[in-house]
Amino acid sequence: MSSDSHAGLARFNTAPADTVEHALLACCGNRRWARRLTDHRPYPTVDALLAAADEASYDLSRTDLAEALADESSADPHHAAPLAARTALRAAHAAYESSFGHAFVISLDHFRPEERLNQVLTRIRERLTHDPDEERAVAADELRRLARSRVARLVADGPPAPRVSQESSDSDRPDSPSVAV
Repeated sequence: MSSDSHAGLARFNTAPADTVEHALLACCGNRRWARRLTDHRPYPTVDALLAAADEASYDLSRTDLAEALADESSADPHHAAPLAARTALRAAHAAYESSFGHAFVISLDHFRPEERLNQVLTRIRERLTHDPDEERAVAADELRRLARSRVARLVADGPPAPRVSQESSDSDRPDSPSVAV
């Protein structure tokens, strides 16, 4: 583990519980998930923290998953894309949200920036063919990947910021290429 990772984990482990819980809510918008990770501190390694985040994600009930997905937004991170692509993306998001009742989530960690727009459009169209139960499972897995990436970024970027309000916003999310789109 690098000294930066070690220092970030140490700050995560020692920060006040309410500060950590608020920071974790920006990673996954489910209170039970965030409390679980907060309450199980200290973590001996970043890998142990990420494994705990995965486990907590796998344990989300339908209600927990609905809460976490409701916290995601369909923000358009592709502002530099051509107008036609942005229009297609907005239409695909609207169709998805109409079909499934929540924002489309996808982890884009393994794609180069220039591939992300195409991946989002391809995957959203593909996932529109899913039945609700199948899509719930896919969305849960993508949300788990997003949460894992956000937690890793949170620990790497430094201490959780002091809590300002109870509300989580997109601007609170640790910067990551795996974003809800």
